[in-house]
Amino acid sequence: MTGGRRRKQLLSKIHAFSSGRPSFNGDHSRIGGPGFSRVVFCNEPDCSDAISFNYTTNYVRTTKFTLATFVPKALFEQFRRVANIYFLICAILSFTPLSPYSAVSTVLPFVVVVGVTMGKELLEDWRRKRQDIEMNNRSVKVHKGDGIFGDTKWMELRVGDIIKVEKDEFFPADLILLSSSYDEAICYVETTNLDGETNLKLKQALEVTSNFNEDSSFQNFKAVLRCEDPNSNLYSFVGSLGIEDQQYPLTPQQLLLRDSKLKNTDYIYGVVIFTGHDTKVIQNATAPPSKRSKIEKRTDKLVYLLFSVLVLISFVGSIFFGIATREDLEDGLMTRWYLRPDDTTVYYDPKRASIAAVLHFLTALMLYSYLIPISLYISIEIVKVLQSMFINHDSYMYYEEGDKPARARTSNLNEELGQVDTILSDKTGTLTCNSMEFIKCSVAGTAYGNGVTEVERAAAKRKGSPLAEEEGRAEDFTEIEPSVKGFNFMDERVMNGNWVNEPRADIIQKFFRVLAVCHTAIPEVDEETGKISYEAESPDEAAFVIASRELGFEFYERTQTSVLLHEVDPASGRKIERLYKLLNVLEFSSSRKRMSVIVRDEEGKLLLLCKGADSVMFERLAKNGREFEEQTKEHISEYADAGLRTLVLAYRELHEDEYNEFDEAFTTAKNLVSADREEMIEAVAEKIEKDLILLGATAVEDKLQHGVPECIDKLAQAGIKLWVLTGDKMETAINIGFACSLLREGMTQIIINSEAPGFKALEKAGTESAICEALKTSVLLQLQEGKELLAALSERDEALALIIDGKSLTYALEDDVKEILMELAICCASVICCRSSPKQKALVTRLVKNRTGKTTLAIGDGANDVGMLQEADIGVGISGFEGMQAVMSSDIAIGQFRFLERLLLVHGHWCYRRISSMICYFFYKNIAFGFTLFFFEAYASFSGQAAYNDWYLSFYNVFFTSLPVIALGVFDQDVSARFCLKFPVLYKEGMQNVLFSWTRILSWASNGALSATFIFFLCIFSMEHQAFRKGGEVVGLEILGTTMYTCVVVVVNCQMALSINYFTYIQHLFIWGSIIFWYLFLLAYGAMDPDISTTAFMVFAEACAPSPSFWLVTLLVLVSALLPAFTYSAIQIRFFPMYHQVVQLMSFDGRSEDPEYCRMVRQRSLTPTTVGYTARFEAKSSHSKGSPVSPRV
Repeated sequence: MTGGRRRKQLLSKIHAFSSGRPSFNGDHSRIGGPGFSRVVFCNEPDCSDAISFNYTTNYVRTTKFTLATFVPKALFEQFRRVANIYFLICAILSFTPLSPYSAVSTVLPFVVVVGVTMGKELLEDWRRKRQDIEMNNRSVKVHKGDGIFGDTKWMELRVGDIIKVEKDEFFPADLILLSSSYDEAICYVETTNLDGETNLKLKQALEVTSNFNEDSSFQNFKAVLRCEDPNSNLYSFVGSLGIEDQQYPLTPQQLLLRDSKLKNTDYIYGVVIFTGHDTKVIQNATAPPSKRSKIEKRTDKLVYLLFSVLVLISFVGSIFFGIATREDLEDGLMTRWYLRPDDTTVYYDPKRASIAAVLHFLTALMLYSYLIPISLYISIEIVKVLQSMFINHDSYMYYEEGDKPARARTSNLNEELGQVDTILSDKTGTLTCNSMEFIKCSVAGTAYGNGVTEVERAAAKRKGSPLAEEEGRAEDFTEIEPSVKGFNFMDERVMNGNWVNEPRADIIQKFFRVLAVCHTAIPEVDEETGKISYEAESPDEAAFVIASRELGFEFYERTQTSVLLHEVDPASGRKIERLYKLLNVLEFSSSRKRMSVIVRDEEGKLLLLCKGADSVMFERLAKNGREFEEQTKEHISEYADAGLRTLVLAYRELHEDEYNEFDEAFTTAKNLVSADREEMIEAVAEKIEKDLILLGATAVEDKLQHGVPECIDKLAQAGIKLWVLTGDKMETAINIGFACSLLREGMTQIIINSEAPGFKALEKAGTESAICEALKTSVLLQLQEGKELLAALSERDEALALIIDGKSLTYALEDDVKEILMELAICCASVICCRSSPKQKALVTRLVKNRTGKTTLAIGDGANDVGMLQEADIGVGISGFEGMQAVMSSDIAIGQFRFLERLLLVHGHWCYRRISSMICYFFYKNIAFGFTLFFFEAYASFSGQAAYNDWYLSFYNVFFTSLPVIALGVFDQDVSARFCLKFPVLYKEGMQNVLFSWTRILSWASNGALSATFIFFLCIFSMEHQAFRKGGEVVGLEILGTTMYTCVVVVVNCQMALSINYFTYIQHLFIWGSIIFWYLFLLAYGAMDPDISTTAFMVFAEACAPSPSFWLVTLLVLVSALLPAFTYSAIQIRFFPMYHQVVQLMSFDGRSEDPEYCRMVRQRSLTPTTVGYTARFEAKSSHSKGSPVSPRV
């Protein structure tokens, strides 16, 4: 590798990082004190001093459990649920005489349910364990001694080890950079996994270690490194390196973090300082917030309600039992002599009736436990996991270009996808591609570029311009990808070298030189094809370099101190090589909003080349450099209206004395090691970035992702509101809003910004507090005016849009203003927040979630969206080009925004419907079963005698009714996916929660109680006094219990069959199989020894099966119990159909392809305040007679 060593060059003179021997300042004085006590013995991890510190190993565990903690932790998780605590108490009491059934029949199902749930936890943890094993067993080269490096597993690394990391490898621990393949010991690092940023970071080792450039260099290397203790701050580091009694300060410039990747550098050497869970990335790994769906929360309330019912009926039964027991012995006379109340236990003693009643209450609590569905939670978890698998394997949500399938990262929120009321979306990379294309430019006051943006096309549609008539042709054109990615520029005046014939060819030449030189991109040559590609800090920068290449100014090589171009010579028309010596790079930052480079050309001229936002560039122009200012500003305004991102390009020549003075100050500032280092660097740069000469402006398009307008239109028809939270400026955001039909012509725009009339005067009030107060007052006044306008337009049902900038949002989110903001925003059809910071995105999301009380979904693709994703009820991450930070923090990951349509309207609708129906049915079947027990108790004087055999009771929820309900939760469909997308109005059932409302829950509960009534009383009245067997014997408890239980199993499974909309063979198998399995179980169980089968011994083979009464009673009960629900459903579907039933009837009647009828059904979802292009066309047709366009406010 030493052959690849780069020649010695002074990179530190170019970039804004220090080199050499900076002094100890600030925090370095605290080394050795509290919080700065770590000592690392470099290249001596085995020495006694190093061992005494007992630093953590590099083994990283992300699992929830260990072998030792699995059982206690998993049990704790299970018994956090109140229902499981109740069943545990019942299981313990089953070993006492209080139990109405045997202990085994109670304990076994409980153990099975808890065991299966724990098994699921174990399986999920095992998957995490496998990921840990893969990561911990990766290999890295470690110094073994005598200058020899050998492969070692990551998990075996120790603090103090010297390691060698090669190109495109990840760093296995936190390291201090010692040297690299570059002579000046710099390296390029990609930190996508840490902060989501795809731009490369530049790192540089200390000069004292930069010569350790070969394996053998470390044979005798010894050093002591002292630094801060492990912490989570990714952007700070304080330490010192002691070599031969000399101390050298360490800064973040030498720190290489675990999970970042080495790029564009052959290799580096580093010393391990933090391992395993001490590394900064692991210290930052916080557990995602625990999210529970609204249905799950309501289910908990239902369980509490059922438990209250259970306690109530147990209490009522105990009172009646106590009264009856007390009256069994009056004045020495026995009322129920056959019970022998004069010779009984405390449980039935008339003399201690109150005690007997209390003990009976405990018995009843156990007996009626079947009202609480023991398998409910595990069944829901199984169903949700299977639903998530369907989402993961949906080929219609597979993004082929990026090879990214949809991925449900948690299954807890599946049904929540069907109840989304508000979507809060990022713009760049979410609605748009974040893949910039150079499309237009303004040079020397002349606009170049004939391309048509999607925003311009949308504007043409709005205004009815001739461009709209060419819409079809234009759209066909835009579907064709440009031949060069990042370049979609068309203008024969400057292409193919024709720019030399333009009037201001000299300015055009300088313009394209700035594009080709003023950047930090790195060229990479494909060895096979010879084509040059660029690794750039941002998509914008890549687009500029590609554009300069395509227009004749090819950047083809970068050394440490120079940039080499192939340029077109205006005189000869041939390409020539030009070298620009790179002296300094003044890097871009969010506060500077510009970047500059200082170069020396081949003629010896010193040039400062600068590009930046128009808000900071125009004020830095020289008096003689404003020749094209007005034309350029006009073009920039047009580009912003077209939804383009703009930058201004300028330059100036420097005098040698001026540059030398700057260079000295710049070197001093960047060698500082203090908190105000960045401010000092910016201050020095500020002094030289002045008196610029304007060249022109660039315009790049961040195109809408494919299918975004269609997706937004469908979501709007479903009644979902969309808020856009973006960091872009207001004009760009508004025009993107028009392009995707969030805004439309005629929609009143309520604009709240910090540039309100009169505010500039207020801003000069003086102190910062006065300025803040003035701005807050201005924002409050604008919000009040917006509310007044809202009240005035509310009667006319007109659509409104609220647009607010970041500075105004800061004050609008304060406690005394945010209620006014929400009152206004909730009533608007569209909300766009511009210039929003990541924190503001999260705060807005929290405010919407808490204020509306409805389900919110946040969607984004960058690290700046993480707070928003975690704050929302559902976080959806887009696997885009801004790293994986958003995806790793999300609940669901998709490849493109357009897949949100299918995720919500199809999977969300199905999952909500399935889970809601499943839970309602669960409570129905348990109430039907539990109330038969209660009715029999009343019939038997609340004696505590169970109507059914112990194992009948135990297997009811586990075997005979569990599988059909799981099949319902996994496979049922009210309508097909095609109809879900064709009629978005179906989604409103979830938003309005019609399928899991208290009314619907109580109707299912009432149906369960009614079914229990039919089952019990029909069985009692038909069998109580009638001869049942051929010999004339009447029924006993065992036959009555078996008949009633058979009726319950048959009725609840047939009710399931009536409730299902979409039958599969699996559902047929589970429903009818459960009934058949009951009969087979009854036959097999009854054939066992009487000591085992007890009351079920031969009851089916010898008593029930041969008796016609058994079959007739079952049929009679089945028809009677199902008839009320069937009648109600028939009337409701015929006269009061829900949305899905209307679509079902359409399909059944063959009218699903009738365009007029379909349009009529879809009209249900459109209101004057709906956004999307369908609503836009409807609004346009309704105003075709010509109504005035509403003004902006």
